[in-house]
Amino acid sequence: MMRIDIATLFPVMCRTVMDESIIGRAQRAGYIEVNCHNIRDYAGNKHNRVDDNLYGGGKGMVMEPGPLYACCTEICNQLGKRPKIIYMSPQGEVFTQKKAIELSKEENILLVCGHYEGVDQRFIDEMVDEELSIGDYVLTGGELGALVVADAVSRLCEGVLADPACFMEESHYGGLLEHPHYTHPAAWHDREVPPVLLSGHHANIIRWRREKALENTLHKRPDMLLKAPLTAGDKKYLIALLQKKDEDDGV
Repeated sequence: MMRIDIATLFPVMCRTVMDESIIGRAQRAGYIEVNCHNIRDYAGNKHNRVDDNLYGGGKGMVMEPGPLYACCTEICNQLGKRPKIIYMSPQGEVFTQKKAIELSKEENILLVCGHYEGVDQRFIDEMVDEELSIGDYVLTGGELGALVVADAVSRLCEGVLADPACFMEESHYGGLLEHPHYTHPAAWHDREVPPVLLSGHHANIIRWRREKALENTLHKRPDMLLKAPLTAGDKKYLIALLQKKDEDDGV
């Protein structure tokens, strides 16, 4: 069972999100364990202060290394070993589905949430294994990023979803965006479900879904095709799509 720990100034916020929906049910069923730790509990002062002014001057406050170190050390002691420690930072590697798959193979991960202007570099140098970002923008704290990572990783763990196909066919998992989805009614606002999906012909449905996934990726995220594991048939289909586009554009 995977255990995910989140070190944060806002444990109630994190707990509220992680206790809901699929991830909440997975915790109650014992497939994963998520623990949220209040960094202020390790402040060591009567005001539970965990931040201070920047050395060298400047606006904002920086989280002190001591409380962060004490919190992470306690988590290590609980586990009896050191987990993979990840600091959520706009300077980190951008989080992807590939990284989520990689982290889902870990037994324990600890997500550290910064706040204010960030955390003292000495804590990062001593304790952090890697830094992750959920995008090229800045948030008020690391909590939202940590929740994104925790959710994406948790749903890949055994037993969390009903069947591996639930995530193996999703966008990004296999290097492509997903095909379109349809449900009842078969006709809605003069728009009908593609006939192939009503045919019951399994092989044709599989082929249609693959082709639509290729089309979606080509139109919305063509950059992904450079790294996607494409078959000879995939490449042939994409070439035909591009040739058709040139013809339609009069090239």
